[in-house]
Amino acid sequence: MAYWAGASRLAAIAATTVASAVLFSPVAAAPATARVQSVEGVEGAADFAPQPDPREDPRQDPRRHPGRPRGQDLRWGDCAGVDDPALRCAEVTVPLDHRRPHARTITIAISRLPATDPARRRGVLLTTGGGPGGPGVPLPSSLAPQLSPEVRARYDLIGFDIRFVERSTPIGCGQSVEEPGGYWVRTAAPGSFAADTAEARAYARDCVRAAGWALPHATTANAARDMDVIRAALGEEKISYLGGSYAGMLGATYSTLFPGRVDRFVLDSPPYGDTAWRPYELARTPAFEAGAASFAAWTAERNAGYGLGATAQEVTDAVTGLIRRAATSPLVVAGHAWTGGELGSLLVAGIYDERTFGLVAAAFADLSAGREPYVPFPLRPLPPAGVPGVPADNHTATNMAYRCGDGPWPRDPRDYLRDLASYGARYPLFGPANANITPCAFWPRIKDEPVRLSANRAPGVLVTAALRDVAVPIANSRAVAAHIPGSRLVTIDAHTHAPYPAFGDACLNGAVDDFLTTGTLPPTDVACRHARAME
Repeated sequence: MAYWAGASRLAAIAATTVASAVLFSPVAAAPATARVQSVEGVEGAADFAPQPDPREDPRQDPRRHPGRPRGQDLRWGDCAGVDDPALRCAEVTVPLDHRRPHARTITIAISRLPATDPARRRGVLLTTGGGPGGPGVPLPSSLAPQLSPEVRARYDLIGFDIRFVERSTPIGCGQSVEEPGGYWVRTAAPGSFAADTAEARAYARDCVRAAGWALPHATTANAARDMDVIRAALGEEKISYLGGSYAGMLGATYSTLFPGRVDRFVLDSPPYGDTAWRPYELARTPAFEAGAASFAAWTAERNAGYGLGATAQEVTDAVTGLIRRAATSPLVVAGHAWTGGELGSLLVAGIYDERTFGLVAAAFADLSAGREPYVPFPLRPLPPAGVPGVPADNHTATNMAYRCGDGPWPRDPRDYLRDLASYGARYPLFGPANANITPCAFWPRIKDEPVRLSANRAPGVLVTAALRDVAVPIANSRAVAAHIPGSRLVTIDAHTHAPYPAFGDACLNGAVDDFLTTGTLPPTDVACRHARAME
């Protein structure tokens, strides 16, 4: 979800949204009655049992490492795929199954950028990528220039790839390419449910064949337990943390499991983990629809420049028409065959952040006219350059592994059909995607229990969010702040996602910087205003 990419600001904004692994491929909806299908032609609930799990066969795990995970002697060296000599990397050994600490282990890659003033150093500030599925090892290098000098003086920035992502014992599901946005989704169309179900089942089976040993252990709770092993390996009594989007949810989970190890935690636009993931995906569908409406209205007001329509409905029809065409047969422009999934991801990049409206509108205008669009970010996650051994579909595989592993998903196809009927009728752009069946209906049973935030007893944290966030609607951040006693919420009235620090709002950034440097939370929640024009 949030990656805090640097370099070209606009490209980074868009890359943050597209590489977020939460993308959906909207199409113009069919009549609601057409979406309600019988389950004939679809295998019934009794056939939705998870596939056999080969995790007990050590031959399935080429990265098995013996030994205990704690009391480790870290060996710092160059960071694979990162062009920053100041950033140093090491590997931390953790149990594959934390309930069996002396059994099979895996490695977690971490990075370190030292505090700029050793005399004022307070400790470590951990961070990782969003998604789930985004890398965290490179983040200290891109995040450091955006942090205040006072924050940089006090903390070693520690990045890490969560288990099974890129440098941390990576997994794949045997696919040759990533899904658009690094997220498996199929948009329901009239008569498509049987085929969508068969494709979801096949994907789950491929994942079990390729990474069955890992899937039962791909959970946010286990990633949080890995964080505590990292803490111990670094020799720290407590850790501070900065996590955006999914990484914010991970931080909240850590604070629930290890409240005594929490120092200063900043959770930027965190999903509310108690609803992960099916209820969360359904609940944010209205925000996706509202974001699309805002994008269409903004583009229609500038029809002279983009030519996609003089009304919001005309813009919506033009954009979804292109997506629908590409879903039927790839749209070939300037030698690239644009798929419906790629164009859906492009639209999501537009609705996630007000600063990308113009870039994405221009891209759709070019595609409509048969011109090569300017899209300065990948619509599918790219393999990490200089990092060997990462499967071609690693980001999609880990995203689905965590989403399927974190919470119960319906196993009966009729549940998905009912959701499709309801959400498709009310939310015609995104309902057919958000409510459709996924591989999680066929996933292996997970050997972990969800961590409920209601059990949290950690010190108060600082939660930040945008009021018009599409990716993680504001209700999530409010719920997280309310369930961690003594926490404060800082909001900005903007249409963006994970605003700290890249959105550049002085009020919000100042509140975070003050907390990280002094440890003092605001006396009350803070509502920052935003007057930036969407140009």
